Amino acid sequence: LSRLYKPDLTECFQNTVLVWFPCVYLWLLAPFYALKLYCHDCGCIRISTLCTAKTVRVSRLTFTIRCNASHTNLTLTHCHTLSPSLSLTLPLSPQVLAICIIQLERIRGCRSSVFLFLFWVLAVVCSLVPLRAKIQLVMYEGITTDIVRYTAFFSYFSLQLAQLFLCCFADQPPEGKTVLCIIAVPLRLVVKGYRTPLEAGDLWNLREEDTSDKIISDLEEEWTTECAKLQEKTIAAGVALGSRLPDQAQILRKLQKEQSSGFCLLRTLARNLGPYFLTGTMCIIFHDFFMFAIPQVLSLLLGFMNEEDAPLWKGYFYATLMFLLSCLQSLFNHQYMYTCFTVGMRVKTAVMGLVYRKSLVINSASRRTCTVGEIVNLVSADTQKLMDFVVYFNAVWLAPIEIALCLFFLWQHLGPSALAGIATVILIFPLNGFIAKKRSKLQVQMKFMDGRIKLMNEILNGIKILKFYAWEKAFLEQVLGYREKELKALKKSQILYSISIASFNSSTFLIAFAMFGVYVLIDDKNVLDAQKVFVSMALINILKTPLSQLPFAMSTTMQAIVSLKRLGKYLCSEELKDDNVAKAPLSVLIDNGTFSWTKEGPPCLKRINVRVPQGSLVAVVGHVGSGKSSLLSAMLGETEKRSGSVSIKGSVAYVPQQAWIQNATVQDNVTFGREKQKTWYQRVLDACALLPDLEILPAGDSTEIGEKGLNLSGGQKQRVSLARAVYRKADVYLLDDPLSAVDAHVGQHIFDKVIGPKGVLRNKTRVLVTHGMSFLPQADLILVLVDGEITESGSYQELLSRHGAFADFIHTFASNDRKESVTETATQRGRTSLGDTNSTNLQGMEPMSEIDEEQVPEDLGKLEMYMEYFKTIGMAFIIPIVFLYAFQQGASLTYNYWLSLWADEPIVNGTQVDTDMKLAVYGALGIAIFGTTVAISVGGIIASRHLHMDLLKNVLHSPMSFFETTPSGNLLNRFAKEIDAIDCMIPDGLKMMLGYLFKLMEVCIIVMLATPFAAVVILPLAILYAFVQSFYVATSCQLRRLESVSRSPIYTHFNETVQGASVIRAFGEQHRFIVQANKRVDFNQTSYFPRFVATRWLAVNLEFVGNGVVLAAAILSVMGKDTLSPGIVGLAVSHSLQVTGILSWIVRSWTDVENNIVSVERVKEYADTAKEAVWTVEGSSLPLAWPQTGTIEFQDYGLQYRKGLDWALKGITLKIQEKEKVGIVGRTGAGKSSLALGIFRILEAAKGAIYIDGVNIAEIGLHDLRSRITIIPQDPVLFSGSLRMNLDPFDTYTDEEIWSSLELAHLKNFVSNLPDKLNYECSEGGENLSLGQRQLVCLARALLRKTKILVLDEATAAVDLETDTLIQSTIRQQFEDCTVLTIAHRLNTIMDYTRVIVMDKGHISEMDSPTNLISNRGQFYRMCREAGLV
Repeated sequence: LSRLYKPDLTECFQNTVLVWFPCVYLWLLAPFYALKLYCHDCGCIRISTLCTAKTVRVSRLTFTIRCNASHTNLTLTHCHTLSPSLSLTLPLSPQVLAICIIQLERIRGCRSSVFLFLFWVLAVVCSLVPLRAKIQLVMYEGITTDIVRYTAFFSYFSLQLAQLFLCCFADQPPEGKTVLCIIAVPLRLVVKGYRTPLEAGDLWNLREEDTSDKIISDLEEEWTTECAKLQEKTIAAGVALGSRLPDQAQILRKLQKEQSSGFCLLRTLARNLGPYFLTGTMCIIFHDFFMFAIPQVLSLLLGFMNEEDAPLWKGYFYATLMFLLSCLQSLFNHQYMYTCFTVGMRVKTAVMGLVYRKSLVINSASRRTCTVGEIVNLVSADTQKLMDFVVYFNAVWLAPIEIALCLFFLWQHLGPSALAGIATVILIFPLNGFIAKKRSKLQVQMKFMDGRIKLMNEILNGIKILKFYAWEKAFLEQVLGYREKELKALKKSQILYSISIASFNSSTFLIAFAMFGVYVLIDDKNVLDAQKVFVSMALINILKTPLSQLPFAMSTTMQAIVSLKRLGKYLCSEELKDDNVAKAPLSVLIDNGTFSWTKEGPPCLKRINVRVPQGSLVAVVGHVGSGKSSLLSAMLGETEKRSGSVSIKGSVAYVPQQAWIQNATVQDNVTFGREKQKTWYQRVLDACALLPDLEILPAGDSTEIGEKGLNLSGGQKQRVSLARAVYRKADVYLLDDPLSAVDAHVGQHIFDKVIGPKGVLRNKTRVLVTHGMSFLPQADLILVLVDGEITESGSYQELLSRHGAFADFIHTFASNDRKESVTETATQRGRTSLGDTNSTNLQGMEPMSEIDEEQVPEDLGKLEMYMEYFKTIGMAFIIPIVFLYAFQQGASLTYNYWLSLWADEPIVNGTQVDTDMKLAVYGALGIAIFGTTVAISVGGIIASRHLHMDLLKNVLHSPMSFFETTPSGNLLNRFAKEIDAIDCMIPDGLKMMLGYLFKLMEVCIIVMLATPFAAVVILPLAILYAFVQSFYVATSCQLRRLESVSRSPIYTHFNETVQGASVIRAFGEQHRFIVQANKRVDFNQTSYFPRFVATRWLAVNLEFVGNGVVLAAAILSVMGKDTLSPGIVGLAVSHSLQVTGILSWIVRSWTDVENNIVSVERVKEYADTAKEAVWTVEGSSLPLAWPQTGTIEFQDYGLQYRKGLDWALKGITLKIQEKEKVGIVGRTGAGKSSLALGIFRILEAAKGAIYIDGVNIAEIGLHDLRSRITIIPQDPVLFSGSLRMNLDPFDTYTDEEIWSSLELAHLKNFVSNLPDKLNYECSEGGENLSLGQRQLVCLARALLRKTKILVLDEATAAVDLETDTLIQSTIRQQFEDCTVLTIAHRLNTIMDYTRVIVMDKGHISEMDSPTNLISNRGQFYRMCREAGLV
């Protein structure tokens, strides 16, 4: 040390070690860095101004060193450790290397370099010591003594600084790429987000290593092998144990399989993403090293404050060192967080990709165990839990090490008294372990949430039926039942979490109190000075982080294990076997096949032998439930093959019984991934009778079809589905009753033009399931199915001549005068198309292709959202919460200040009074903490309950048009993700934000108490903080919104794929759908990635602000050494060390709340949409028995689908008498269904009125109306639940009444043979019943209600002729004294009706009895002639 008590390093050290250190760094690591650049080519960057500036600066630096070299050569000769020439070439050579690296980075497309940035940082830091020495020499000797050397050195230092500054900027992107360089500060994006609303185009593209293609291609192979190994193990275990296992052991084995499948998934993810994750782990270890160094430096600083004659430079040195350590700690911490979030993002992509691919290959048995809702939950809730797990996993093993280190350092300061702290920790731990265990058991809320989402999914899918039957209330109750159970579990979980938080917040005080108390009491000579107290407090504050993280990390791990099991179970579920269908020489061949839907279940098809020659037309006939659809499924390989073989030659096209339509344009649905060939495309549309429909559409074939084809009628959907198959030009066509949903004349047209011997498919192999008798004579081969067996097969004539069951069937149902086909009206039929049979006329759709794009709300008027949220909690709850927080922090401040006063007392004062005071303050504090956290949790649950209730009621009160234009994925997202955010995220965020906000106020008060001058520093820092925060929050919220909006299409696509998996497989389009799913996931990640990069950017900036407070507090304390006591300095500095953590937590929690409060906005969004009329009118004088007669009167009735559109019905005036049977017929778009929609008020009258029994239906409640009249709808929708619930959700009828209605609906035998009879569980959408059986269930519903008015909307479309006859006779007998309106397809069903109404373009063109109309030879006569009835 020099004579002035100022430390200095020898000149020799300055000219050797300080010069070599950066050089050694560069030379040692340059080869590895060059190798990394060589392996990662991102494309070449053009020579830019920045690159030129960097190169020129380094060249100047080289020149300066050269100049300095010759001059300094002599001065270094007295340093014998190194020759002067080597000492000079060492700093020179790295400059040359740096130029090479700058150019290599440019060529390989690296936009900014951490490697060179660190080199220049080291160079500048190592030059600071010689700089200071040179400045001192200049001050003592003057610059003239050696002007060349001084000028050279100052130029050298300036150029280094300039180079370091230039390294902070990123170069332009490589040519043709807009990749993101991580080091590039996302400042531009943040500023842009603050100024203007962000759009998807403003975001960076994903890096290649983050894309779905890259991640999943690496992962899929490994996962397949892992899965295969697991299957082998399970089979081996099963073989070894055989069937001797009792039931419990079997269940145990099943659970073990689930567990091992979860661990397999974890292992596969770890293998792929582990190495990158380990780099983050290294960062957190460095972070811990710096974190523990800070209290040691604080100890030295407080020691310096105690020494009276200590030189001031020491104080400044310690203050600066503390600042530097804090900055390094921040940098390493955020690099770790960045790594974790990147890994989390990749895990999400990987899991979503695996689940999606699995949903395309899962077999029907496994598919029945998990509903669409559950699968959506796997990709939404469970992936989120895995992402949290990645972030907190290291805390599981690192936190105990950190706790041990803290206690070790405490032992050094306080000796054996530290054991009291250990004892306190040991007491706190079991409590939190117990709480974590309890909370993991309360994960049942996930089960209730699954149930609620599943039910909501079904409600949204079957909303039309709910409205027709006025069943909304029953389902509302069911959803609320699930919700109550979910909230009950959530409340318990939140209270436990609050106890956990309280014990942790109190842990600091408990540990300090125990240690200091024991320390003072065991020996009178033990003095608590500032060094001991505040270094211990700093260590206890460090201890608090691992203590608070550990239970959270443990509970996150528990939740992740549950999620891994769920994912593993789904991903390991059984798949369709590739060998189910072989390639064959013959078109379709089934040899002695037995098939079932599940491995253990009864066979659905037995002893099947089918040989279909190439180019033939095979018709499959049989009663409802005889196994016709199962036969096609067997040909597709969708069923479990028990024995025999199935082989098919060439490509397959499949038309399912219920058309599956994508949420895309008509053209996309027809071309289905193939290129559009114009002439063929037009020919297909013409053959499938779609051209007239396209004329109605606002944008022709570019019109977007709503989800599941919501804006198409049943027949239109079926014909789009058929057109998709025809367009494909496949070898084999499997057609599952495609003609059932269309009118007779359209059916005949399609048969002639498409399926029949003269149709476009005449040379193809066609297997047609049909109920249409008129088509059978033209089939080459007819298969008759009875109870899953082929009882007869042969041509039409052969079967008739055998006089078997088929012949009887034909004679009974085919009237002799029915003509086979009518060719002379083909031209007319070419213009006709199907009956419009759905709630929405296509005219009602506007030409918008953004049907699935959610609006991104751009206004950031958050205040209303907060007000809305707090209003739902209630002011009475909020004011006490704020008071409790203020009280808690006040108690904390008093406690700490008192501790500093005690530390300054020169003599030991260990009397009981102090202990009592501590205990009292602590006790008050503990109660306050517990009270606040519980209060917020309870408040959050109150708000959550109200908001969910409002959302549910708003959605159920919305009219049908709302559901047709809003994709169910968006709605489901509201009920799943957004409600989850309101349940958990917002209350947790508020808890954290308020806690840390008050804590920050306490720290500022303490620092300003110690050094009032700190206000000068704290104020500008606070302004800077607020400025940066406002920039960030604006951008973050927009990124969150963009992410939310891009998330919904993922779920919509998932939903769609799961429901259409069999069609996608049949057409072999799996790859295209996987690519689409990848694109959607990548698009979602594109907005997620900048969000967490921006968060890290903000956090680093803010922590530097916080470190500024540390520096200010320390430097000001050193400056005021003479006036300040060590106690108050210790208090101020130890508290200022907490600022960085507090600031980042405030921003984190604030941003969380800001981001999640958007959920309140999105949930409230539907409060403002149009609503239906009220369900029930209060004080209505409507008689209970209304309608008693069933007369219906239309008075100048007009109907529009939307204002400004054409009239769907124009001035209809009509009176239907009681007990009258009226058939309604007409071409597509004629307005047949519109009449039914008007009667049920699905659409409100635009003019005129409808009177039922003299009551204007517009003046009564919707439920009063809809519950008193009945419809048998076209699509038979069932809900998952018991059969009884599907018939009678309100439990208003007795079992006897239900059985008699089933008997009349010809279902009694079927239901009584079911295992649980009326309690038989129907699967989602009633998939475990055939379509015909579902139709009969709908008939049973109508029979049960037995109202005076019955509307039949194509109710007989999906049943065979025998069942059709049964239904017709049932309706004639049971509804004899009712008014029946039938929207007819098969004209033979209405030939005996009292009246027939013929609709045309919204008018009634003819109306009379069928015989009169036929004799008038008008439109009805022409239709009958086409159908072969006259």
